[in-house]
Amino acid sequence: MGNSPRGRRTAPSVIARVLVLCALASLLLGGTAHADGVSSGADVQVAQTLGTRDLTVVLRRMDIAPGPLHVDVVTHAGSAPGTLKLRASTAGTTFSETTVRLDGKPGAHPALLKVDQPGPWELGLDDGTDTASIPFIVPARVIPPWEKATFGGFVAAGVFLVIGLVVAMRVRRPQLALIPAGGMVAALAVAITGAMLSASTPAPPAPGAALDPTIDNIQDPYANAQMSTVDFSRPPVNLAVHSANPKAGSLADVRLAVADGATGRPVDDLLVHDNALIHLVVISPTGRLWHLHPVRVGPGDYRVKFTPPEAGTYAVAAELARRGGGVQLVRTTLPVAAGTDSPAEPVPAGAGARIVDGNPVDVDVKTGTPTTITARFGEADLQPWLGMLGHLIVVGPITDGSRVGADAAAAPTWAHVHSMIPQSPGMPGKPDETVAAYGPDVPFTYTFAAPGKYRIWLQAERDYRVLTVPMQIEVPPGGAPQ
Repeated sequence: MGNSPRGRRTAPSVIARVLVLCALASLLLGGTAHADGVSSGADVQVAQTLGTRDLTVVLRRMDIAPGPLHVDVVTHAGSAPGTLKLRASTAGTTFSETTVRLDGKPGAHPALLKVDQPGPWELGLDDGTDTASIPFIVPARVIPPWEKATFGGFVAAGVFLVIGLVVAMRVRRPQLALIPAGGMVAALAVAITGAMLSASTPAPPAPGAALDPTIDNIQDPYANAQMSTVDFSRPPVNLAVHSANPKAGSLADVRLAVADGATGRPVDDLLVHDNALIHLVVISPTGRLWHLHPVRVGPGDYRVKFTPPEAGTYAVAAELARRGGGVQLVRTTLPVAAGTDSPAEPVPAGAGARIVDGNPVDVDVKTGTPTTITARFGEADLQPWLGMLGHLIVVGPITDGSRVGADAAAAPTWAHVHSMIPQSPGMPGKPDETVAAYGPDVPFTYTFAAPGKYRIWLQAERDYRVLTVPMQIEVPPGGAPQ
């Protein structure tokens, strides 16, 4: 019977049915398995103190290049009207530019630029007087090896299926069809294994965060992904602050030179950390605070402008993050000569209930244990600022409340504490400043390591205006509440 024509017809038909069933199984399994790819990016929010304007530049998510780059320039209350020119450039060449007209009203001002390739880019800002440059990464679609194995396995299984069907139907020895059938089963095993394991496999290294952003590793992040086995961290930076003869009551143009602590070369690998390249905190002699965000004008060269209201020693602290080096805080001082001084308002002192915007601030101070400071800012209409609900700056212990700037420069503790945005269902990522639906309570938790007198500043945003509330508290020894 096996050598009869009927037997020869039956064998290939059975093998063909087996191959078809395998193909159906591959389709069914392939439809339920998911291979993880690489996130093509997210919105990038960068705060910029450009001249006398406080801006937040939002680079909207790009899926792939070439394509449009949507940019929102968010202005704050008191921002002067004018024209802002935006440029998208790569390798020193401007690819596209546009103009944004600032009407003096706070809010988002949209702009549209174009980029033609993935890789490192720069967004230039120019208001006719001051310029800034924001580095950013245009992502490429990267297919991880396990995803390639998954799709490659299904493609190979399809090819083996066709070969097996042809052999089973055309060749006199249908048993030869078992060879491509075995290849198809092996290919399916590779594809299904890759698909099932893809959920637990790590994502490729992200250029711009884990790797230095170059065009090579944007396309293939595995090209230069080898980490040092000794020490892959970056040295700390050196910060030099200079301003030409700053005087009280006059606009000071401050230059920040950021250099590598080992080589002395300009540092140009800063990451956007908490929505800024550099968070600059400046404290005046009487305790006024500025939370500024210097603009980048070149490698290691940052600029910022502010008007010091009084003469004396100003404490300056810069918080930044280097690629591979983590978050760093560097401090220095800035002397300001006498000019047109303006007296400062008295600062509330002592622990207990304080008033912010007509509402209490609860401070239950203890040494060595977490302290929660809760401020109630009016209604539930606060906006995120720098990606957070609120910010708390802590400096101390200080010795003389009349020389806060000099004391703050030498204070052992500088802290920047955040009140996080509550998670909202259906809202991926961090909302920008156009969302006003938070508060009114803004809680901060911090542990005071030593007793003494501290200056703190609570900050939140409403109606595109940053509210800064100074306080002075006394942290008692021994952990007993004041």
